[in-house]
Amino acid sequence: MTVTETHRAIDAVWRIESARVIAGLARIVRDVGRAEELAQDALVAALEQWPQQGVPKNPGAWLMATAKHRAIDHVRREQVLARKVQELGHEIETGGVNPEPDIDAALDDDIGDDVLRLVFTACHPVLSTEAQVALTLRMLGGLTTKEIARAFLVGETTIQQRIVRAKKTLADKKVPFEIPPAGERAERLASVLEVIYLIFNEGYSATAGDDWLRPTLCEEALRLGRVLAGLAPRDAEVHGLVALLEIQASRSKARTDANGEPILLLEQNRSRWDQMLIRRGLAALDKAMELSDGAPGPYTVQAAIAACHARARVAEDTDWAQIAALYATLSDLMSSPIVELNRAVALSMAFGPDVGLQLVDMIVDEPSLKNYHLLPSVRGDLLAKLGRYEEAKAEFDRAASLTGNERERALLQDRAAACARGEAPER
Repeated sequence: MTVTETHRAIDAVWRIESARVIAGLARIVRDVGRAEELAQDALVAALEQWPQQGVPKNPGAWLMATAKHRAIDHVRREQVLARKVQELGHEIETGGVNPEPDIDAALDDDIGDDVLRLVFTACHPVLSTEAQVALTLRMLGGLTTKEIARAFLVGETTIQQRIVRAKKTLADKKVPFEIPPAGERAERLASVLEVIYLIFNEGYSATAGDDWLRPTLCEEALRLGRVLAGLAPRDAEVHGLVALLEIQASRSKARTDANGEPILLLEQNRSRWDQMLIRRGLAALDKAMELSDGAPGPYTVQAAIAACHARARVAEDTDWAQIAALYATLSDLMSSPIVELNRAVALSMAFGPDVGLQLVDMIVDEPSLKNYHLLPSVRGDLLAKLGRYEEAKAEFDRAASLTGNERERALLQDRAAACARGEAPER
């Protein structure tokens, strides 16, 4: 194996194993930042040794063992310091110094629980959403700072600062490395799910830049969702989110043409949808529905909407009335103008564009949608279907001015141009 091939193997192993290694170390050193440093030391050792010695038969175990030795050295240094304090008479009688832990036994404890602790720590509410996303991709996704910065189209320094500040905040606030108590778990888990959802959405429909899709983010979000489903197998919304991501991801290959131009849902070649991902998604949806006991949460309902599309072999077979009903259910669970906008689209497909336009016009002045490009985009589409091309052109022009994605801007400009010619734009 060449040096280049070895480095590729190390990258692949790190992407898969880093979360387990960092999580195992964090429980021992009680500091996520220090745990990552120790794990990185093990990675450096692999980069130094594997090109000469070859990739071990069990590379993940090698990384864990190497990192474990570094953690033992670190804890023993801390214990020596603690003993010196004891010798000086401090904290001896107060019980402030904890008994020395059984390091080897602790490091060999249930790794699944460790990863779950890391998930909750990276998404702790003391951190901003941006920091949670960056730290999650770094700690659990194994992405480099450069990869995260490229995915979100921000400077590498910006991402690096977010991660550094996040780790410092966790340390300063003394955030415990633990699965939160039952009373806090649901709220904290909701934050975890939101972060994974945000990561996937940014990959699925990039908010800015030249590319319509960022597959790396989709893949990482899906992988994190699957890991979480394994760690929290009895939570309905975890399976609901996984179902949603699996089904959405199944369309990826059909969403752009050979030149990277967007292909909208109703125009996609459904034979290119990944049937394995659809089957996995539908299975996860069944699990979510079973666990929800007749009261599905928002992610499960969104997965049910995605399933309606997945089950339609051709666009004309889509059960839009069912989708509209599901959006009504979703609105009851998490009322928002964006949900109403999506419901308007479903209503227009089920009962005609005039019905959808009535709902859109009810939210057109909603402050939170002032700069949301999909509002004028949807309104333009409905107006065009009603033959009101001049008004539709104005809406498409406005939508094009609001989007930060170059591919999407070009698509909207094409639709505006069709309206200017008095033609119905492509769907």
